[in-house]
Amino acid sequence: MDIQRLKSFLMWCTVINGALLVFSVVIGIAALDFVYQSHSELFSIPGEAVGTSFYTLLGLFKLLWLFFNLIPYVAVSIISRK
Repeated sequence: MDIQRLKSFLMWCTVINGALLVFSVVIGIAALDFVYQSHSELFSIPGEAVGTSFYTLLGLFKLLWLFFNLIPYVAVSIISRK
């Protein structure tokens, strides 16, 4: 695999996962009550736990997106310029 193909792969991974992250944040902001209602019926957990779990998972997803998509893409972009 050459450097340009790797750069293209990482770019599309970053774009797709970034869009999924933005979509998850929008759903979390717009429909947290719906998420709470559906999860409280399924698992009988309090609303504070649903909100805390949801935002914890979003934070973890954001960190994983940064470390495994964005940072490698930037590093490969810097390397491919030389």
